[in-house]
Amino acid sequence: MKTITKIAAGAALGLWGGVAQAADDLTLQLKWVTQAQFAGYYVAKDKGFYEEEGLDVTIKPGGPDIAPVQVLLGGGADVMVDWLPSALAAREKGAPIVNIAQPFAKSGLMLTCLKEHGIESPEDFPGHTLGTWFFGNEIPLMSWMGKLGYPTDGSEGGVTIQKINFNVDPLLQKQVECATTMTYNEYWQVIDAGLTPEDLVVFKYEDEGISTLEDGLYTTEENLKDPEMVDKLARFVRASMKGWKYAEENVEEAAEIVLENDQTGAQTEKHQTRMMGEIAKLTEGSDGRLDEAAFDRSATITMEGGMITKAPEGAWTHDVTDKALQ
Repeated sequence: MKTITKIAAGAALGLWGGVAQAADDLTLQLKWVTQAQFAGYYVAKDKGFYEEEGLDVTIKPGGPDIAPVQVLLGGGADVMVDWLPSALAAREKGAPIVNIAQPFAKSGLMLTCLKEHGIESPEDFPGHTLGTWFFGNEIPLMSWMGKLGYPTDGSEGGVTIQKINFNVDPLLQKQVECATTMTYNEYWQVIDAGLTPEDLVVFKYEDEGISTLEDGLYTTEENLKDPEMVDKLARFVRASMKGWKYAEENVEEAAEIVLENDQTGAQTEKHQTRMMGEIAKLTEGSDGRLDEAAFDRSATITMEGGMITKAPEGAWTHDVTDKALQ
């Protein structure tokens, strides 16, 4: 009887300990599908970095029919990944979203053109068709054209902006002369299709001085009013940045972890490893804290491009990263 009592007491104690140490739930909505672009989060989950912070993190992949801001505002996520121009445009339209961390220090956005069309500099864009993704992804290109003073409706002296799917088929099939690509993804799709770097002219947004911040972490103003949520978000950012640094230093392993989480089976080891190598160049040097000068530059470019009408206020905070970096 004493033995049974001890066992029962031990079981009860173990159950109580499990309850006392229950992890806090948190949901992250990604901007796109599972790929190395988001490796830091998958690595943090796989390596137990979230668990070490007392978090049980659910990672929701994105896709062409998923708008992260709608998921966030609808309560389907606590934090989302988005590009700053898209977030600023949504905020001006009434979405109370705030940047709480910026794992990506540099932009991977490019415009890739077929050399045969004679486009050697931005001065050659007028009269040509430029393909880009929409759902907010068109904002950087629209902003750039606005800064250059080029109409985007195909009128004289301007360009034609054509909506394309999230692939490079329109460029390869010469439906557009230039297409939006990322250094870590679509550019390599062009190369894998049989073209060489010598066949292409590439305009990196970083080099053109019109880069805007990408893949930041955003939550709602309401969440930031809750001290417990701020603490949870700080732990999430701290663990996520640990995941990003691990991914930078262990490219192949990070790619393997991404593949293990790809439920579609569409990704390949070669592509994800190459992507992770390029992504590491964008997160290098970042501790997650938003650089104010980079924010101001991004906001100015977005405003000059006509995507927002006034300088944003309250669109970012250091409260979460300050707590995370303590």
